[in-house]
Amino acid sequence: MDADDFRRIALSLEGAEESSHMGAADFRVGGRIFATLASQKQGYGNLILTPEQQAAFIGELPEVFLPIAGGWGRNGATHIRLAAANEEVLAGALRTAWKLRLEKNTKPTSRRRPATSHIRGVRGARRRG
Repeated sequence: MDADDFRRIALSLEGAEESSHMGAADFRVGGRIFATLASQKQGYGNLILTPEQQAAFIGELPEVFLPIAGGWGRNGATHIRLAAANEEVLAGALRTAWKLRLEKNTKPTSRRRPATSHIRGVRGARRRG
């Protein structure tokens, strides 16, 4: 597999769109990233998974999957070695990342105020008081 295969499969997923983040191709559903080609030059595609999903993929196919270095990797961001993957593995991995993003997109978000909004209120109260 190669970057063109990654792109073709990612864009075949319902609602998937290609965009760009920091100069690299990314793939989004509902406006949020589920995969990128940020490491294409090193022969990798990148998937946004949970740490548990990442561990399962690496445990089953360590020659194909590896965590991205640093905090992103500890949070589930995963490289897929494109040359070592076949179509079924690549499609399954992209589908997993896509489905996870869809699930996250449909979860209700809390409506917290920005951190500074309460500070402005406190400062105003001090001035008034």
